[in-house]
Formats: sequence, structure tokens, C-alpha cells
Amino acid sequence: MKYLIIGLGNPGKEYAENRHNIGFKILDVLVGASNTCFKSKRYAEIAEIKYKARTLVLAKPSTYMNLSGKAVNYLLQKEKIPKNNLLILVDDLALPFGSIRIKQKGGDGGHNGLADIISVFGNSKFNRLRFGIGNDFSQGQQVDYVLGNWSEKEEKLLPERIDKCIEAVKNFSTIGIERTMNFFNKK
Repeated sequence: MKYLIIGLGNPGKEYAENRHNIGFKILDVLVGASNTCFKSKRYAEIAEIKYKARTLVLAKPSTYMNLSGKAVNYLLQKEKIPKNNLLILVDDLALPFGSIRIKQKGGDGGHNGLADIISVFGNSKFNRLRFGIGNDFSQGQQVDYVLGNWSEKEEKLLPERIDKCIEAVKNFSTIGIERTMNFFNKK
């Protein structure tokens, strides 16, 4: 069985440590722990790993956050992966730092990457893992906060939280979305 795991973020070194790029960061850690690496392909950096007889196609779109839908749709079709085997890794301002919420559908919550995917799909029925980045910013400073780098305190806590996300990704591929939601959304 094949699964498509897409981390949302913006390409380029200037964005690498931004809160908005947590999707990329989770996949970087997952690939770093394997014997593979990302390769540049059409619309994304792609890596494949095997986990318990499953193939996980890991993708970091190169289309920038606001055009994520184009890459997601293309990769689903190219890899011939059913939409229910898709998991989007995304940052979320509405959740406290490090919180994880897994959902099968939902709105965009003001997230441009999710909004574009919903627009391209014509619906919001796709699996997502939302990683809380908190909302510790002054009014009118949302863009600076989201595109800002992690604080020193957050940097220290990130590895453990990223490991939880990787565990959720692996569970998604083996026990399915419902059981993964039940397990991780209770914590």
C-alpha cells in the first residue's frame, strides 16, 4: 500500500526554520532517520521510505505555501494514491505550541496552504495533522509570527514534538486515520 505524506512549507533556506515550515521540518527528520534523501521532482522534493510493508511517499511542495493544491493534486494523480491515503502536515495558530490534532476534514482556519488545497479539490475532505505553533503575537503581526523562526524555548521542545508527529504518520499508514485520531487527539 502507498501513502502520500505532504508537509506544507515554503522552499528556500530563508524559510527553513520558520514556524510555517513545520511540515517540511517533520519530513526532514523522518527522512534523516532513514537511508534515503529528498530528490527534486516536478512540483516537489520527494523521498520514499518503507514502513511495515507500506510505501510512504514524502513530499515537500516547491510551489510555495499559497499554491500547495497544485502540487498535492499532481502528486496524488502521478503516484496513483487514493485521497484517503493522503495526510497533510500543517502548522496551526489556533493550537498551543506543540499540540497535535488529526482530522479527516475541516476548514482552512485562515491557512493559505489549506485554502488552496480545498480550492483545488473542491472540498475539504482530506486528512491533516495540525501542529500547534501558538499565537503569541500582537494584533497585526500574524504574518511576521508565522514566518518567524522558533523561539529558543520552542527549539528545545521541538524534537520531542516532531517525534510524536512521526509516530502519528507511521500509525496513520498502519492502523488508519480513525484509530490514529483516537490515539493522538486524546493527548
